[in-house]
Amino acid sequence: MMQRDSRILNPGVRAREMWAWALLDFANSGYTTVVLTAVYSAYFVGVVASSAPWATFAWTATLSVSYLLVMCSLPWLTGYADAHAGRKRMLFSSVLGCVVFTALLARTGPGDLWIAVLFVVCSNYCFSLSESAIASFLPSLARQDSLGRVSGIGWGVGYIGGLLALGVALWLVTRGQAQGLGAQVTVPWVLLSTAAIFSLATIPAWFLLKERGVAQPNALSRDLSGICQMLARMFSELSRDFSEFRRLLICIVCYQAGISVVITLAAVYAEQVMGFSMTQTIMLIVAVNIAAALGALSFGPIQDWLGHRRALALALMGWLITSLTAYAAVSAAVFWFAACLAGLCMGTTQSAGRAMVGAFAPADRLSRFFGLWSFATQLAAAIGPLAYGGVTWATGGNQRLAMLSTSLFFLVALIILKNISWERGQKQREMSYGLYGVCKQEVRAQD
Repeated sequence: MMQRDSRILNPGVRAREMWAWALLDFANSGYTTVVLTAVYSAYFVGVVASSAPWATFAWTATLSVSYLLVMCSLPWLTGYADAHAGRKRMLFSSVLGCVVFTALLARTGPGDLWIAVLFVVCSNYCFSLSESAIASFLPSLARQDSLGRVSGIGWGVGYIGGLLALGVALWLVTRGQAQGLGAQVTVPWVLLSTAAIFSLATIPAWFLLKERGVAQPNALSRDLSGICQMLARMFSELSRDFSEFRRLLICIVCYQAGISVVITLAAVYAEQVMGFSMTQTIMLIVAVNIAAALGALSFGPIQDWLGHRRALALALMGWLITSLTAYAAVSAAVFWFAACLAGLCMGTTQSAGRAMVGAFAPADRLSRFFGLWSFATQLAAAIGPLAYGGVTWATGGNQRLAMLSTSLFFLVALIILKNISWERGQKQREMSYGLYGVCKQEVRAQD
């Protein structure tokens, strides 16, 4: 096993470091599945906001605020991490913040709307920063021809972490219901268990994950007032030197907008449209995570053989089928099929998208380019749910039509993906080494 792992890793990278990195995905998946998808989203709408007519909009608006904060601060933070070899510091400070604010969410209940909003904004902000930091380590761990496989390992292990957090949540909820306890008692315990799993799973990375970047103190101004200028320079650089990466970012915004609808509104749709209980919803999300883990783990090697672009195209076609099936579903069985298909597509899409970013990102600016990837996903996370909510509001609460409109995101993403050239993107990446004075031999020596 160790020998097989060494063939997909860069020189100097041991298998245990890769698995410690994968455990970071294991850790943060619990936050996504429990807080954003399966439990706290429905708790926020039904308990904290007391099922008010504006409750769903309040949930999506709260998440959008956190994503807006990420979009504003991430370019400076990732640029600072590259300039000062501080990716690991950025990673663990954001992990710590997410753990603390997730635990604080356990103190929210009926009427605590603004406290809940504050803690959700802070926890999701920290989670988003950690996700970007985790992804930025991928190219320094995996060989170029094995990015899909290693990325798939990370996502697959991540979904297992989500399953563990959901399993604990399901046990706590069902045990509480058997004793006549409501969500106000069981959900806080679910949140505390999620925070505990998050913190424990990050421990190996504290000791095993290495910071391989070289500090470039003159590469970034410490003046926060320069954020806008930095953004302008980064996007100007994309237009001039990295046109294929720019197209990839636009594609990511489109399909991630659709995926974010599934992540943040799955529990709401299941309860409001399909009539699922909280226990049924958690079981549904468990099935989705199992399918997603299978998709990420099994499709990783296929990505490297088939090509990340073709793999992503197949996954996007699967998303089209998923959204159309969910729109047409009138029975629980059909909706379960759509949910499991969504899980398979989710694991494949996220793994292939992250691998393509790693393949196009220059070695001397990994944090910044993965920061742009995270910027795109945060923008999508703000656009998707708000568009869904807008369609629902405009149609008098027709969530089925809102789900149907989500398919447009995947269709547009497919069209954009068709015009992305893998060969041109690789060439632009290689040329950037000469432009910025970073040669392959130095990168290998650092790795």
